[in-house]
Amino acid sequence: MTIMTTQKIFILGLPRTSTTSICLAMLDMGYTVAHTCYTQKCLTDAEVIADTPVFNDYQLLDKAFEGSKFINLERQLDLWVPSIKQLLQRMHTNVIRKDGGFNPHIKRCFSEKFAPFTLDNINNDDFLKQCYNQHQSQINHYFKNRSDDLLSIDISKPDSYQRLLSFLQKDLPVKGFEKINIAGKVRAWKDINHRLKIEGTRNGRIDKNIFVTNSCSM
Repeated sequence: MTIMTTQKIFILGLPRTSTTSICLAMLDMGYTVAHTCYTQKCLTDAEVIADTPVFNDYQLLDKAFEGSKFINLERQLDLWVPSIKQLLQRMHTNVIRKDGGFNPHIKRCFSEKFAPFTLDNINNDDFLKQCYNQHQSQINHYFKNRSDDLLSIDISKPDSYQRLLSFLQKDLPVKGFEKINIAGKVRAWKDINHRLKIEGTRNGRIDKNIFVTNSCSM
């Protein structure tokens, strides 16, 4: 594996932990941002990348992009569980189907992070809590000796925006996070028109292996 020289900021939060809200904040700070990334060009062009495949593949990305920073998003379980359950219920058919459905990166990330990805499991609150807690535990273990590389925040907390600015060493006004994708809606990012927004696909097409670029092979 060849180490990439470009440092990135990776958002580790699971879906429904306000990944879109933090991506909007990062756009406002002047970063190029991709909320999901399924092409080599996206991986190269975006300074900030969230959602799939990051929440599942952050260890690979850490090795590929030496010196990068990571932001872990937390959320109260009593708020996260009903929200993620609704999302996974809608996604289930397109995740498990063999003849089409979602792209392979989405299928793999969700199938691995919420394994086994069955209807019984994704309708089980205890199973979903276990997935969340396991994700947080794995992050804490992986970064246990690297406190300078990881920030964990719940954006609903009043000090979260200031902590983000401090972590990024940005001397900017404290604006707070915009709350979007409310009431189960998850398409807000697609409607955002911003010059620094990086598309996660190439006109709807993906690369089979997004971790292989001209300067990175894995």
